[in-house]
Amino acid sequence: MIKIIVGLLLLFPLVSFSQGWLPMGGRSNSMANATVALSDPWSYHHNPGALAEVEKMSIGACYENRFLLKELQSQGLVYVQPLKTGVLSFGAQSYGYNLYRTYRIGAGYSLKLSEKFSAGVQLNYQGIRLSENYGSKNTVTAECGILAKLTENWKIGVSVFNLGRAKLSAYEDDRFTTLMRLGTSYSFSKKIVVAAEIDKNVDYKMRFKAGLDYQVVENFFFRAGFATQPVEVTFGFGYKFKAFQLDLGSAYHQQLGWSPHFSLTYQGK
Repeated sequence: MIKIIVGLLLLFPLVSFSQGWLPMGGRSNSMANATVALSDPWSYHHNPGALAEVEKMSIGACYENRFLLKELQSQGLVYVQPLKTGVLSFGAQSYGYNLYRTYRIGAGYSLKLSEKFSAGVQLNYQGIRLSENYGSKNTVTAECGILAKLTENWKIGVSVFNLGRAKLSAYEDDRFTTLMRLGTSYSFSKKIVVAAEIDKNVDYKMRFKAGLDYQVVENFFFRAGFATQPVEVTFGFGYKFKAFQLDLGSAYHQQLGWSPHFSLTYQGK
């Protein structure tokens, strides 16, 4: 089993993102994580600039199991608090198991600069821990994001994770993940939103992702997505209760199989 895990960590960029960045939230995962230009509480993990449009206090928790392997589990938390001026946010995530685990906890601040532009920054304390024989490495990283509202229905988002390219080890200049994302979303109506983006991990090829969010009936949503490098398809469902929203679904990789996920989000009045 250990050989399988090591092989996954070395061969697949999606898993290697766990060295610092992981997508979080059932809605995002169901849309192939093409969500840098979408605004919801889980934007904390995707684009701090998009959090400026969140108007309600929100608390959320999520879980994902990559390829149905217990060694590749991830968990995430988020707390978003709108203020008189701007939005304050806190979040955390964990990935892996006792022989290989990464973790990140941080805080951010987002602000509407004008009617059309929002920006946000975030500081994270993150690290990676291997078995007892190899120890751990911790560092502080920064993230920033911008959301531009070109029209009432059309948005563009940009985010950069790990601006300073924090070093993981001196061996071959190994560093924590630095990820740049550029994407757009368009609302054809109040019920249909499509999104697309490209992201570039500095150590891997560019990745394209696209997703759909469709409100089938009141309070019930269907989502689907597609990503390349590696090729992956996603789908999911969401249901909005009075104050809670439940989102669940799965991603599918042709060789490695299914990766189920879910999240539960509470939004205040």
